[in-house]
Amino acid sequence: MIARYSLSKMNSIWQEEFKFKTMLAIEILVLEAYAAKKIVPAQAVKRIKQKAGFNLAEIRKIEEKTQHDVVAFVSNVAQYIGKDAQYLHMGLTSSDILDTTLGVQLKNASGILIEDLEKLLKVLAKKAGDYKDTVCIGRTHGVHAEPTTFGLKLALWFDETKRNLSRLKQAKDGACLGKLSGAVGTYSNIEPYAEDYVCKKLGLKPVNIATQVIQRDVHAQYMATLAVIGASLEKFATEIRHLQRTEVLEVEEPFGKGQKGSSAMPHKRNPVICERICGLSRLLRANAQAALENVALWHERDISHSSVERVIFPDSTLALDYMLNKTVEVISGMKVYPDNMLANLAKTRGLIFSQRVLIALMNKGLARPKAYDLVQKAAMQTWKGAGDFKGNLLRLPEAAKYLNAKELDKIFDLDFYLRNVNKIFAKVGL
Repeated sequence: MIARYSLSKMNSIWQEEFKFKTMLAIEILVLEAYAAKKIVPAQAVKRIKQKAGFNLAEIRKIEEKTQHDVVAFVSNVAQYIGKDAQYLHMGLTSSDILDTTLGVQLKNASGILIEDLEKLLKVLAKKAGDYKDTVCIGRTHGVHAEPTTFGLKLALWFDETKRNLSRLKQAKDGACLGKLSGAVGTYSNIEPYAEDYVCKKLGLKPVNIATQVIQRDVHAQYMATLAVIGASLEKFATEIRHLQRTEVLEVEEPFGKGQKGSSAMPHKRNPVICERICGLSRLLRANAQAALENVALWHERDISHSSVERVIFPDSTLALDYMLNKTVEVISGMKVYPDNMLANLAKTRGLIFSQRVLIALMNKGLARPKAYDLVQKAAMQTWKGAGDFKGNLLRLPEAAKYLNAKELDKIFDLDFYLRNVNKIFAKVGL
């Protein structure tokens, strides 16, 4: 299924074509900065901009010999430029180009993910409103607890997604950096003005201080943020998976015309999209761990992080882009069964009102331990199948002494539990 997204905007950001185009743009911007200071002739820069180009096949061929991608790139570009290539890559080290290129890639990738989150917010807001008053059972430990609404579940996800959007924007600001300060970050053969100029043109922030590389804690934070977002999507998907179980069947993810649930059992309608989202969230967490391992480099730089990052950044951004789009698809197209929700609500034959009974007995002057024991005694009879909870309470002389049938009817009222739904929606901005 991920293959459907192989031609997406996200995928193009991590292709060699985009990478080398960005690297070339950085090299030219550095020359523009030099020309402004008359370090490089302005006419030479003009000629370079007219001639500069690269060929992916030629770069790969050169790299086979040099075993260095940036050297191969610079050599290939030089073939297009000719004599003026003497000014190319002057005062720069490879990581100046690579880390600044990564900043551009992360900026563009983050923009797509931010758009995805905003789409998810819109879908969640609509669905939360649609089901604001759709009563269902709330579960703790997987066991029926007290009534809630399906809209409140979605409002909760909406609020969490807002936090994730805020986290991603912060992580984007922290990771979209540029660095052009030379071999160990001292600006030994390039001046800070060039870094400032290039970063401004690219929409990046110049890093405050670097070694040969931008420090990898910023990238670890970015990857951790992607993992947190993935964990939220896993949470949403896990809830839907449970609600789709045959014995629950309150919600189903979309099931398309012609879709097959099983090669063996034609009746099957499985939550495969949600399961896929849960599986991919594990990948995001694993990649975040790898990013944390990249923080500790030897001295001013080693290359141990480089091979890892060629995998984790494309994989995580592509996976999260996919997961967010699939979550939008699931939420917008899911089937909701209010009748089943009400049927499930009634399965415990009134036990969901136990806390209200407890409080009512305490308000009558009964000590909490005694009131709790009375309510639990009637509840255990109900669990064992001996009548409903209200009837069992009335048959207990100790309880009937304090609460009559009319009072219990008032206590066993669903509307009581939903009286603050509008206030909660207002708090989360819905």
